[in-house]
Amino acid sequence: MIVTTPIKVRYQETDQMGVVYHANYLIWFEIGRTAFIEELGFKYHEMENEGVVSPVIDANIQFKQPIRYGEEAFVETWLVSYNGIRTTYGYRVLNKDKEVAVTGETQHVIVQKDSFRPLSLKKKFPQWHEAYKRAKGND
Repeated sequence: MIVTTPIKVRYQETDQMGVVYHANYLIWFEIGRTAFIEELGFKYHEMENEGVVSPVIDANIQFKQPIRYGEEAFVETWLVSYNGIRTTYGYRVLNKDKEVAVTGETQHVIVQKDSFRPLSLKKKFPQWHEAYKRAKGND
C-alpha cells in the first residue's frame, strides 16, 4: 500500500538558492506518514492521548534533484518493514513531473511519553498491528 500526499511548496521552505531546504523534507515525510496512518483509519493524536509517542530512531535521506518554490510536490509513503516493535516507513518525494526528487526512510518505535520506556505496538495497539500487517501484505 502506497499513500500519495500532495505538498504545496511554500516560500518559507526554500533557501537562498530558491530550492527546498533539505531539513524540510523530514517535515514532508511526517506529513506523508500521518496521511498513511490516517488512510489505515487511525489518528496519531489518539495514540498520544494514551500517553504514547512514536519517536524517530533513525532517518535516512537521499537527494536526487531540487524542488523549487511554486512547484508541486508529492510524498509517497509506505511500510518498508514492520515487526511489531519497530516500524520503518519509506518515502519518495516526486516533483511536478512525477520524477523522483528525494527518497528516504525513517524508523520508529513507540514509547511511554513520560518515561520513554519502549512498548510493543502489537500489544499496546493490536488494531494498528493488524492494519500494519495488512498494509505490508503479511496477513
